[in-house]
Amino acid sequence: MFFTGTKLSDLSKASIIIILAGFVSVGVAFYFFFELAGEVMEQERIVIDQWAIDLVTAIQTEWLGQAWGLITELGSVTWLTIASLILVVYLFVASSFSRWVAVYFVVNMLGISALTKILKLSFERTRPEVLAEYDGTGFSFPSGHTTGALTFYGFLIYLVVSSSMKKQWKWALNITLGLLILLVGLSRVYLGVHFFSDVMAGILFGLAWLLVCIGALEITLWNQRRRQNKL
Repeated sequence: MFFTGTKLSDLSKASIIIILAGFVSVGVAFYFFFELAGEVMEQERIVIDQWAIDLVTAIQTEWLGQAWGLITELGSVTWLTIASLILVVYLFVASSFSRWVAVYFVVNMLGISALTKILKLSFERTRPEVLAEYDGTGFSFPSGHTTGALTFYGFLIYLVVSSSMKKQWKWALNITLGLLILLVGLSRVYLGVHFFSDVMAGILFGLAWLLVCIGALEITLWNQRRRQNKL
């Protein structure tokens, strides 16, 4: 993990930078999320939404629709639930990570699910199109596929960074996971079940929640090491 010691003085400069960057990122993410939310609440026309709709209309083809339909399933409730259960079992049974990692992963996923539902009910934004085939039902803001994908695959990025695998593999895996998050979000726009601003809000809110969970996990692990060293 990023906390390598049991005292503040033991933290490396890289750890301190990461922690500070996390706090700044949370603040920035929440700021822009609430800016978007304010426009949605006031039912203002968001220019980028119409631009995205026009672009998708211009490039639509049958094979692209099929491809985006497959990609969007990687952010579905069914897939993320199955993948999360597998990861929890691995973290508890087979991994070298602290069990706190599994606990905070569960908090991360259950928390974003509950918070996304609360936000959807709060804003009650109508979808551009209702398509049950692609889980395009219910309210639109923010995108649940996007928040779920970001918190799940984002936590995987954290695990990869925290692992002992070679640096080149870390870069390859994390770039792939990062692209996957973006593709899941874009798939919702292409399929017409979300506005682009729904996806933007999902990325911002999901990122903020993920960083809060990772920050809390790191503090917990740091305190755990400090208690163990006192024994």
